[in-house]
Formats: sequence, structure tokens, C-alpha cells
Amino acid sequence: MPILMPAAALLGGFVLLVWAADRFVIGAGATARNLGVSPLIIGLTVVGFATSAPEMFTAAIAAGQGNPGLAIGNAIGSNIANIGLVIGLTAVISPLVIHSRILKREYPLLFVITGLAMLLMIDGELGVADGMVLVIACGVLIYWMVRLGKRERNSDALAEELDVEIPRAMPMQKALFLLILGLVVLVAGSKILVWGAVDLARIMGVSDLVIGLTIVAVGTSLPELAAAIASVLKKEDDLAIGNVIGSNMFNTLAVLPLPGLIAPGGFSPLILSRDLPVMISMTILLYLISKGIMSSNKIGCGKGTVLLAGFIGYQIWVYMTAAN
Repeated sequence: MPILMPAAALLGGFVLLVWAADRFVIGAGATARNLGVSPLIIGLTVVGFATSAPEMFTAAIAAGQGNPGLAIGNAIGSNIANIGLVIGLTAVISPLVIHSRILKREYPLLFVITGLAMLLMIDGELGVADGMVLVIACGVLIYWMVRLGKRERNSDALAEELDVEIPRAMPMQKALFLLILGLVVLVAGSKILVWGAVDLARIMGVSDLVIGLTIVAVGTSLPELAAAIASVLKKEDDLAIGNVIGSNMFNTLAVLPLPGLIAPGGFSPLILSRDLPVMISMTILLYLISKGIMSSNKIGCGKGTVLLAGFIGYQIWVYMTAAN
């Protein structure tokens, strides 16, 4: 059957991305630690950036091959999947309670970053200037995180969890090997995944945007899902939430600019009427339930189910729109 080859490429690309992302994160974290960077700063910047590596490589390759819809869909869809699928499913498995002061500051910042992306795209185009604004904002975010990490490195709850997770005694040679290996396999996995996704969209008769928002977005969010479940089972709730918030901020500021910089131009009106509003709504909902505005500040099974239901409902909406 014609669909088997692209489906196999898509699955193979996902497997390579998940495997490579894990090696890339470990190698980057261990390298930074060997260079004397504190665990908190590593977690806020190096690890946060590295967890968005699958989305970055996928978006860059897709845009470079003339499929900016897939790239934009991957960035927006991954943010929605991170909140609805990753946090939702993780909270269903085990309740999440946030103690970190840093994460409580990052919540409203995530909302501001999401709003900035909406403002830049409201004209129906994602151009070079828009991409540059987001990249500059990413630089400002990293600077702010480094300063915050220096100030809170000995007192924040997140610092303790990161200190345990980031390799402490890995030789620099091994750390660099994992970093480079992860990088190479990320590129290869992204190329295979994009090839499979584009062919699958063609065979199914849907746009590359739809595939990017759904199948590819879920696939590139698998490293965050695996990390979140592993963290919560070890009672590292702050780390589970922190990975998602960091990933969403970097997805918006480092992944979304790539199609604007590489293949600038217009995009589907559905992004403005459907996808961006859902991304903003999910971000607001996460903020409300985590701040305790909706009962306690614990994200338990009930709230996790709400997030998960929102994600599933959005996936159905996307496919129903495509079918029509």
C-alpha cells in the first residue's frame, strides 16, 4: 500500500527524535555542568532549549523544503500538546504540586510570549521581521533566565531537582560525544519525519498544516511526555512542569520564527481563527489551574482530565475541519 512507506518513515523519524533528544539533553546538560554552570541555569536555559530541539530541526527542515505550514503547525501544535497531553496525562497519573518560585514567575511570562506571537501573526503573514522579533525576544528570555538562575540557584525548589537529574561526574569526552551524536541523529530523524509527513499529507489529501498540528506535534512532544512522567513518578513535580513551560516558551521564540526566516509569507487563515486561539486558551487554563484560582493549586486527576479532554477535542476539531 502507498501509505505504508510514509507511515513507516513517520514512525521511524519519531523513534529517532525521541532517542536523539534524550542523548542531546544529557550531553548538553553534562557539558554545561563540566564547564561550571549551575544546575538551575542549565535547567532553565540549556535543557529548556534542548527539549525543543526536535521541533526546531523539524521546523527548519520543513520550511527549507517548502512546507512552512508543517513548520508552523509543529510549533503551535506542540505547545497545545505539551499542555493538554503532557501535563494532562501526567496529572491523571499522579497529581502535580508546584513549589518553585521561578515557575510561578514563568507562568505569566509564557502568556505574554504567546500573546506576542499572536500579535505578530494577526496580519496573516509570518515574515522575516516577525521572525527576528521572536529571535530577539528569545535572547532576552535567555538573559533573564540566567540572571534569575544566579539569584535563585541556592534557594529554589527546582534547583534541588535539577541537581539530582543533571549528570554530575560524566567525563567531558563522553558528554561531547552524546551532544554531537544527539545532534546528528536529530537532523537525520527530522529529515525522515518531514519526508514521511509530507507524503502522508499528500496521500490523505490534507494540508501539511494539519499533519503538523496533529501527528507531528504529538510525535515531537513525546520527549516532554516521557520526561514529565518520569519526573512525577520520582516526585519531581517542579521539573515535570518546568520542562513543559520551558519547551513552550522556546517553541514560540525559537521554533516559530524559523518558517518566517526561512520561508516567509502568508499562512492558512485557520491558524488565526482556530489554532492560535486554542493555544492561548490552553495557556490561560494552565495558568488558572496552577495558580489555584480554580480550587487548590494542585493539578490533580480532575484538572488533568480537563486538559486532556481539551487536547482531544482540539484534535477532533482539526480533523473535522480537514474533512470538510
